[in-house]
Amino acid sequence: MKKLILLMAMAAAGLTGCDRKPAPLKIDNALTAGEIAAARLTPEVMWKMRRAGSSSLSPDGSRLLYTVTEYDMAANRGITTVWTQELATKECRRLTGYESNNLSPQWSADGRAVWFLSDRSGSTQVWRMAADGSGAEQITGADGGEGIPDVEGFGVSPDETRIWWVQPVRVTARRSSDIYDDMPRSKARIYDDLMARHWDYWDEGEYRHIFVAELGKGLVTGGTDIIGADAAWDAPLAPYFDMAEIAWNHAGTMLAYTCKPLTGTEYAVSTDSDIFIYDVATGKTVNICKPLTGRKDECAGETGADMAEMPGYDKYPVWSPDDLHIAFRSMRRAGNESDKERLFVYDCRTAEMRDLTEDFDYNAANVVWDGNEQLYFIAPIEATHQICRIALTDGEAEVLTRGDHDINAFTLAGGRIAAEVCTISMATEFFDVNPADGAMTQISKINAPIYDAVKMGEVQKRWVRTTDGKQMLTWVVLPPDFDPAKKYPVLLYCQGGPQSVVSQFWSYRWNFQLMAAQGYVVVAPNRRGLPSFGQEWLDQISGDYSGQNIRDYLSAIDDVAREPWADAERMGCVGASYGGYSVYYLAGCHEKRFKAFIAHCGIFDFDSMYGQTEELWFVNNDYGGPYWDKQNATAQRSYANSPHKSAAKWDTPILIVTGEKDYRIPYTQSLEAFTAARVRGIPARLVEFEDEAHQVFKPQNSLVWNREFFGWLDKYVKQQ
Repeated sequence: MKKLILLMAMAAAGLTGCDRKPAPLKIDNALTAGEIAAARLTPEVMWKMRRAGSSSLSPDGSRLLYTVTEYDMAANRGITTVWTQELATKECRRLTGYESNNLSPQWSADGRAVWFLSDRSGSTQVWRMAADGSGAEQITGADGGEGIPDVEGFGVSPDETRIWWVQPVRVTARRSSDIYDDMPRSKARIYDDLMARHWDYWDEGEYRHIFVAELGKGLVTGGTDIIGADAAWDAPLAPYFDMAEIAWNHAGTMLAYTCKPLTGTEYAVSTDSDIFIYDVATGKTVNICKPLTGRKDECAGETGADMAEMPGYDKYPVWSPDDLHIAFRSMRRAGNESDKERLFVYDCRTAEMRDLTEDFDYNAANVVWDGNEQLYFIAPIEATHQICRIALTDGEAEVLTRGDHDINAFTLAGGRIAAEVCTISMATEFFDVNPADGAMTQISKINAPIYDAVKMGEVQKRWVRTTDGKQMLTWVVLPPDFDPAKKYPVLLYCQGGPQSVVSQFWSYRWNFQLMAAQGYVVVAPNRRGLPSFGQEWLDQISGDYSGQNIRDYLSAIDDVAREPWADAERMGCVGASYGGYSVYYLAGCHEKRFKAFIAHCGIFDFDSMYGQTEELWFVNNDYGGPYWDKQNATAQRSYANSPHKSAAKWDTPILIVTGEKDYRIPYTQSLEAFTAARVRGIPARLVEFEDEAHQVFKPQNSLVWNREFFGWLDKYVKQQ
């Protein structure tokens, strides 16, 4: 329930197959005189912000390549353009126009050209242009795009002789009109096993597959489906389809990728993905995480057991420059999507595996090789995200950067690091990071006009003592122009995930500064079950949703409520996903603390949730198992503490928001909660988005969401 990546961003920007070639947008998001005079962050102002996207340094480290997405509220969609910035002069150049969406830019090996995705021909295909934006030519698909599948991601081999791309392939017949030729107008979907739907789509027999082809002159129209024409699974993995799960070796002869070749019930209960290596010359594929019988002797010492049994997520392969090693991220435990992400290295000569971060109690992400002997990665540490590094030979992980910020991605080239950085008070901007000492210097000022015009509230770092005597980091965001002599309404923010860190993130949906700008003190605790405080702190929540983490919430809000500037008579509680569950649960035990609740796509009824959701490994791990397993004490405790069982104690107004296309926590959970509130005579409101899933992405929907959100709080909290 955690991540969002390219596919969802594409939907918000209008870059999806169903839109085909959208009409050009004329972007004018200048602040009005009234907005400048108010000097406050509002939902309308936030949607005028330019959103920085994927970035990479040129091979010589002199230029930064990145995307910017801008939105037109009247058109209810956005447009993504490709930019470069000269790091020496700070000069920025836009390489593509507003006539089409252009994204996922990648430098050519010599830095003279840029490969990118564009929908300018009618479908989303791979294009190539000079580094100054001139001479764009289409590489995949065909002009016009009619009937041509959209390319959802790609990668050009370092020697630029080959290309991989991902596109949907129809594998099985799920629609009744496909099964029964004489019933072309029928509208049934037919299944014999689980995973009938995933995240926000029904399985209609299409899966994402990787294609590989030679690059030459003109269009690449063929290609080899290396997953297999009859393979009813995805690579990269659903539902996020993260193209970082696929990587060329530097010789351009092999492709490493992530796949989970399971179907139906097996898929629904398993997180067992593996790293596969495809040999272009022979067409053969090897699973490096599942050695063949008789090969266990190739695994040295203690790592033999790891290699023989790797039942959790293994993802994101990255080749060393000499192609002798592959680094990847691995979770040890089966069925746990939030286990520690260990940094593993595979030796291509001996098939030996090593866990480089065995003694490092944090996750490793965004792994980058620096030469053949050192790796950089990002780790969540005490509610921030920092760049770390470790030697391939035995060595301790070193935390390179410091400070209250989130480094979400970075690239390394020409002896320098360029990072994508955000804070609670700043959307993503690009920073130069000194590899010697981790010093950070801001490169870009993409949203300077916004920051120059609006005031942000102070963000305080507060350590709160929990009921079991531990210290919990809690962010407290004060309203702009805060006056300690006044009293302010207070909001408790309940994080989703449930294992997602409350870090220095900037969100366009749950934005702490936006809440503070409306006059609220925001309390955002890193309660039990969140990363960045060690695995023990993270693991506590699984099988114990109603336990210590709920007490942590109350510890945080009670601690802040004692401040003279906090109005304990005007407090609200808000959250989404697991945070929505938290709201429902607290509604039955808050003992009159809160004047209003807001739950977005929350879990209300554990029994029905088990049968309604799709990825059963999640509820099996976090609930402890299915509701019918009466011998399972952990599961029975979870179901006994389902929020719907304490609905009789509800006594507080509640706003409930859901998306009709949410299949992770289906909208029926929200309907159940709304029914309970209204039948009991509690003031309640249901906001249901027919074209959204677990999050609200579309511009006008977002403004409606914010108006309902703040309207509810203003009515029941601020005006008390």
